[in-house]
Amino acid sequence: MGGSASGPLDDSKCAYIRGKTEAIIKNFSPHYKRQYAVAFCKHVQDELEQHRNSQSQFLKTRPKSEAGTVLYETELLHFAEDVKKWKDRYVVIKNDYTVDCFETKEAYQKGLSPKHHTVPAGGKVLTLEEDYNLLSDKHFPDPVGLSEKETAQAFVQLPREFPVYLWQPFARHSYYCFQEPEAQRQFSAVLSDCVRHSNYDFLKQTTYEVEAFLEAIQFFRQEKGHYGTWEMITGSEKEILSNLVMEELLPNLQTMILPKMKGKRNDRKRAWFGFVEEAYGLVQQQVAEGLSTLKEECRDFAKTLEGTIRSDMDQILNSKNFLAGKIKATVSEPAQKCCAENIQPFLTSILEELMGPVSSGFTEVRSLFDKEVNEIIQNFQKTNDITKLKEDVDQLMSLPFNSVKMEPSYLKVNLLQELLHDLKSRFKVYHIDFVVQKTQNFMQELMENAVYTFEQLFSPSCQADPVKVTTTLEKVKQRVLKQYDYDSSTVRKKIFQEALVQITLPTMQKTLASTCKPELQKYEQFIFADYTSVIQVENVYEEILYQILLEETLKVIKEAAVLKKHNLFEDNLNLPCESVSSLTDLKTPSGSAQTTPAKKPSTTRMEASDTETQSEETLIVTEKILWDKDHEDRKPSDKEVVISVNMDGSQASKSEEVVITDISEKWESLSTTPTKQEFAEGNTPLENESMVKADSVGDTKKKLTTREEAVEEEVASGTENTLRDVSPEKELKVHEGSVEEKVTSGKESKVQEDVEIELTSPPNKTAETEILGSAEMKIEIEKGVTEELSQSEMK
Repeated sequence: MGGSASGPLDDSKCAYIRGKTEAIIKNFSPHYKRQYAVAFCKHVQDELEQHRNSQSQFLKTRPKSEAGTVLYETELLHFAEDVKKWKDRYVVIKNDYTVDCFETKEAYQKGLSPKHHTVPAGGKVLTLEEDYNLLSDKHFPDPVGLSEKETAQAFVQLPREFPVYLWQPFARHSYYCFQEPEAQRQFSAVLSDCVRHSNYDFLKQTTYEVEAFLEAIQFFRQEKGHYGTWEMITGSEKEILSNLVMEELLPNLQTMILPKMKGKRNDRKRAWFGFVEEAYGLVQQQVAEGLSTLKEECRDFAKTLEGTIRSDMDQILNSKNFLAGKIKATVSEPAQKCCAENIQPFLTSILEELMGPVSSGFTEVRSLFDKEVNEIIQNFQKTNDITKLKEDVDQLMSLPFNSVKMEPSYLKVNLLQELLHDLKSRFKVYHIDFVVQKTQNFMQELMENAVYTFEQLFSPSCQADPVKVTTTLEKVKQRVLKQYDYDSSTVRKKIFQEALVQITLPTMQKTLASTCKPELQKYEQFIFADYTSVIQVENVYEEILYQILLEETLKVIKEAAVLKKHNLFEDNLNLPCESVSSLTDLKTPSGSAQTTPAKKPSTTRMEASDTETQSEETLIVTEKILWDKDHEDRKPSDKEVVISVNMDGSQASKSEEVVITDISEKWESLSTTPTKQEFAEGNTPLENESMVKADSVGDTKKKLTTREEAVEEEVASGTENTLRDVSPEKELKVHEGSVEEKVTSGKESKVQEDVEIELTSPPNKTAETEILGSAEMKIEIEKGVTEELSQSEMK
């Protein structure tokens, strides 16, 4: 994309750009190589320890859609920059969130290449000419100035009344036009979604190469005295590094180009943007080549390290922990002082500002789902048409991608821009767009999971008696809403935690830079020579600062949850469940979307015999709290164990599902030995830790008989409501062992107890365990379940 001597980018300017880009890549490379080795070591550690990256939740996680899925397509007017004219174009947006403009619809259908391809990373979508002119003027450092006459002139003449502008900092700006305001609104909403996903979908990747790249960018910028979230961290690795290069290039390029520009302001402005675009193309090409070479070198080096890392992992971790202890002894006191003086006093107020817009956005998503399902129910009540109902449920699946319907939810979060404006003066160089758009991505994901869970739960009932379908739809909706509330609380706490650390960490880094950073070099001596590649002092230092801040942020978030602010749930509370006696097939296992790498949780249940009369009732046993009918007062637990007990008899089959929540962390001291008196009185059946398995086996038949009588009495009363809080406010304890016991007595009857344990717990990151719990606990329970089942079968 080089320019000729007569163009803005003559040979000398091209040579300057290439030289500057090469120098930045050369300076960035050592940071990337160091971080690559550290990230690769962590990757191997996670693999050896079978850490789980996914987050357990109640809603089912919607599978990713196939690549190339079309999200939006329409005919519109597009300004062709090359010929400076408006042209009819056919625009197609797929789920890679790039924008393709084809000459005609037929050209797209024939598979021809688009006339214009746009990656909207870093862009801003505008629908008013005045707003576009203000933003573009801000990024046009015109040395001549602006006259009143020139202000009245439009930068691009509009052929229609309703334009959409896509402004980008270094790439070519895009202009679209529509005949109707509704078409304008729809396209602008879709385009905004494209910007959001193009900005941060790359950051959602969890590969060690991505982690290495982002850490390297951070340390590279700190070397130059820049702390905090950088405005140009948007798009792919190539785009992020290219943005960094352009940020350093532009000041010098302005002095080289702008004074020589002649003509009217709009002409100068257009020429400047064209020059920036051409320079950016040169930079991107060189950065792509440099990154490719750099990655190959790092991959080759990682292969030479892998054997040592795998064989010496324990020694590596011990060495790192020893180093951390040394650094912490020096850093802890000044860091705590900085935190107490400059950060702690503001955490609560910052959290208050965050909670309002973020929570209102998630509430709006919830309301939208509720409204859409209610419309489906109302339509079915009018028509009783099962086929139409299936079509409506299928249509519901597209709701998360309906940009117009989702837009009001996203706009709620945009208020953060105004509310957190004062942070820019106290906590320097903070970029709030990062939090806003990541939050909006979480909102869309949660809606995807909600509609997917609804479809999965309802699909088996589509062939049911039409008279009962309405009731089924309502019950499924209520279940999904409750699961949404739990997941919303978990996700929002994660957002608040990340935002608080992100806002305040640069202050601590900058405050301690002059005193602590110079001392880090002396700690190199504490790293064993064989491990200097995979243990970096600067990383350990940053982790210590992060942990100190994290502890403080967790405190204020926990306090907000205790006070039930914005419907945040405490981690030790339980998820309320409604009676689902008429929805026995609609089981949504907690955390069902996630499985461990080594073992998948059991989902098999003993099916009740359908040869005789069947009756089913759900028994809910909860700990510490009695749930009333007010939905807002119900709080789910981060951990839930579901024990399903099926009892088959010769005359009838009854099934009980016992939900036991809030498992104690001290697994070694827990027991599942209930007493007959406790069952009869409805007391907590799992308290006595001294009783042994043999006693439990001997008493099982009596206990199950008592439980069966209680269920029969409840069914006879005609109620479909869940029995709640059968136990007093005592802690339920479940031993990871005693899981399934079979008792056989008599010649004509056989009682079988089938136990399924499903545990949800949040991600396994050490830094987040206080808020989100430990996913590893589920792995241990599943392991115990499998072992105990095997032992019971042998018995």
